[in-house]
Amino acid sequence: MYRLLFFCLLLAQLSIAQTAPKPLRVGIAGLTHAHVHQILGRLKQGDLVLVGVSEPNRDLAGRLAKQYGFDMALVYPSLDEMLTKGKPEAVLDFGAIADHVKTVKGCAPRGIHVMVEKPLATTYADAVQMAALARKHNTQLLTNYETTWYGSNHRAYAVANTNKAIGDIRKIVVHDGHEGPKEIGCNPEFLAWLTDPVANGAGALFDFGCYGANLATWLMQGQRPTTVRAVTQQIKPAVYPNVDDEATVLLTYPTAQAIIQASWNWPFSRKDMEVYGKTGYVNTVDATRMRVRLTGEKAERPMEAPQTDAPAKDPFTYLARLLRGETKPDALTSLENNLIVVEILDAARQSAKTGKAIELKSAK
Repeated sequence: MYRLLFFCLLLAQLSIAQTAPKPLRVGIAGLTHAHVHQILGRLKQGDLVLVGVSEPNRDLAGRLAKQYGFDMALVYPSLDEMLTKGKPEAVLDFGAIADHVKTVKGCAPRGIHVMVEKPLATTYADAVQMAALARKHNTQLLTNYETTWYGSNHRAYAVANTNKAIGDIRKIVVHDGHEGPKEIGCNPEFLAWLTDPVANGAGALFDFGCYGANLATWLMQGQRPTTVRAVTQQIKPAVYPNVDDEATVLLTYPTAQAIIQASWNWPFSRKDMEVYGKTGYVNTVDATRMRVRLTGEKAERPMEAPQTDAPAKDPFTYLARLLRGETKPDALTSLENNLIVVEILDAARQSAKTGKAIELKSAK
């Protein structure tokens, strides 16, 4: 009897081993972005296996290797060498935003999928080129935002669009940012390109304006705005002499407006939004808490949204599941959404420089 039980348990274990998907082979392009700690800190979960890192800064790589326990033999001085020797299925880009285009140029022709940290690119021309490469070679090109994994945002979308509980959307207000990257202690390697107008595209305008553009495009169900207006300021020129640290962007749609407030001057970190419809509103407070008021209600009421309302618990779980065909694509990370995001940011930068509203031409 014990032998039979042992045999049954062995068969069960073999069955689980055969059906469990293989870990996704991933490479990392660049280690300077502070968000790289998120992927390095979860490698032991087993759904991803690190096969290579491209990072010319050996000192930075050595510090992170010691902290997270990966082998320095996996660190290569160039993307090409990492791709050739590591043979990843997907690459996660944690370098300067301006270098995203180089990563896609290296990966897409090899059939390697790419996920970049927000935003997709520093110029619309780069974004279009990246999209063309990904589509030509049938690879995923995803953009990661922290707010994509907030249950509150997905519940707000459901209230506004799926359930249509607040009527047609009339106004969206998105607040994102913190006290400033230097003030919160960003590592010097990150700070160096984050405050560079070429490497990052702008300052707070790109760093945090992208969140609002991403969420507004999603809530407006992929609609492009008709005009983009932006005002930027250097409230702390002694700290950030080369880029803006304060930005407000106004997007107009035929029947709605979106106001994006991106700042390195908030008294506290925040990522929240307000969605107002014709008959009600829904506001997010943080990743799970919300406030809502619908037709007939005399006051707003709190609402909770579990993290499980989001498509996955984190971007890396989502990436592995998506590439294994275990989940459907999510609009917030999608190439279609993020092409519009970069188009908005590019226009906002131009508007801030010229003081004029930028009219977006009709999509081809």
